[in-house]
Amino acid sequence: MSAPGPSRAATTGLVVVDKEPGWTSHDVVARCRRIFGQRRVGHAGTLDPDATGVLLVGLGRATRLLRFLSALEKTYTAEVVLGAATSTLDASGEVTARFEMGSVSVADARAAAALLTGDIEQVPPMVSAVKIGGQRLHVLARQGIEVERPARPVHVSRFDVAEGPEPGVLAVEVDCSSGTYVRTLAADLGALLGGGAHLRNLRRTRIGTFTESEARTLAELESAGEAALAGDGGPDAVLTPAQAMRGLDRVNVNDEVATLIGRGNPLDRVSLGALGPGPWAMVDGRGRLLAVYEATETDRIRPAVVLAE
Repeated sequence: MSAPGPSRAATTGLVVVDKEPGWTSHDVVARCRRIFGQRRVGHAGTLDPDATGVLLVGLGRATRLLRFLSALEKTYTAEVVLGAATSTLDASGEVTARFEMGSVSVADARAAAALLTGDIEQVPPMVSAVKIGGQRLHVLARQGIEVERPARPVHVSRFDVAEGPEPGVLAVEVDCSSGTYVRTLAADLGALLGGGAHLRNLRRTRIGTFTESEARTLAELESAGEAALAGDGGPDAVLTPAQAMRGLDRVNVNDEVATLIGRGNPLDRVSLGALGPGPWAMVDGRGRLLAVYEATETDRIRPAVVLAE
């Protein structure tokens, strides 16, 4: 485990990281632990080592909020290589079969992609973190063991296909639910087109409202952390807990209600004006996130996470 950096006040908030290839999500967490001098660090949604793009990293008490972010819809861009199936369903694996697919058109691929849009079921790849019989699939895969995997429901709201950078390669963009494997979409697309395919150059461009435009590389975060330590300010790299929960319905509360929230008390949703199904971000007059509340079967709402001290 990496040791925290120089002594400073513990940082609480959310960092939108632009993960580079070759880094595991665990590597990113370890580096952020050092950059921000914070032992309590976690992420919302693993990215494969070869993949790039948006990875949300929580710092301090904000790690308790990550479960509200991991379930958000995600957007990916990638390339689908037709004519070759691989052991990992992406370019990191060994080619297991080759197919002649030179006659496949973009129109053909779009028609097949339409069949993989909406509510569908996917079989998780062996190189995934899904547990079967108490063991993670990728651990079994490294041992050369393949097991039966039940299909899981996922939702693909958009599966766009365009010409790729070279013949036999398609450029794709996917909006999908959490838990969707884009590499499986690529393999299934190849099968629907009468052959096989694998994924390459996967990039996550969005998680909920957090996009690649606001993401920072680890090098940029390192510079920001050094500037902050030197007292030079530097870029505001860490979002506040309230900003981290910007996708939730927001309820502004007065000091009296804030006190009740600090005690972890249930609240009456009607008097608060907490509309919709929830969850709700409970924010005080200074814009600080006090807690996230969830609905019950009654008009009382209860705390899921309380940050107020």
